[in-house]
Amino acid sequence: MNKLQALSQKSRFAFLIGFTLFFSSCSETPERFFDIAILNTNMINNFATADLAGHIDDESKEYPDIPSSKKKGNEAATSVNNKILYLEQSLDKVKKLSASGEEEKEIKALSQQLYELVIPVYKNEYLAYAKLCDGKGSQAAKDEMIKNIDEKYGARFEQNFNALMEKGKVYAQQHNIQVNWGQ
Repeated sequence: MNKLQALSQKSRFAFLIGFTLFFSSCSETPERFFDIAILNTNMINNFATADLAGHIDDESKEYPDIPSSKKKGNEAATSVNNKILYLEQSLDKVKKLSASGEEEKEIKALSQQLYELVIPVYKNEYLAYAKLCDGKGSQAAKDEMIKNIDEKYGARFEQNFNALMEKGKVYAQQHNIQVNWGQ
């Protein structure tokens, strides 16, 4: 008689539940996979745009008639650094995703590529831009930096982002994930 047969009915049931929980915890539900690989990229959908530049610049704005708007001089850089931390955490989550099929592997790769494209730009160009904003740099210098970011990274980002969104739409439809695509 082998050891498995010797187990009582309760022991077999407990083993089966433990076994199932172990293997189910090794793979994400389609919803969780979608949230991590696709939905979290909403935080970077305005990359290489004047809109993002405006948000960063707004962090450094002071208004003479509003005393509470007085700045310390590092608000824009702090905001960019916080975003970098969030993006690095998001990338780490994407890397840890288990992708079971070809479609999930492609989505995971696209998502990872997207984060790996934008994080260095945030660490370098956008952080330099934020410091320029905090330092009350000239508008011409700020405009030049943003123009350079767009020219250097904008097209590649848009191509990667759109490819991920197209795959995401198909994936969401196949798995009955309700998504508002901003329409």
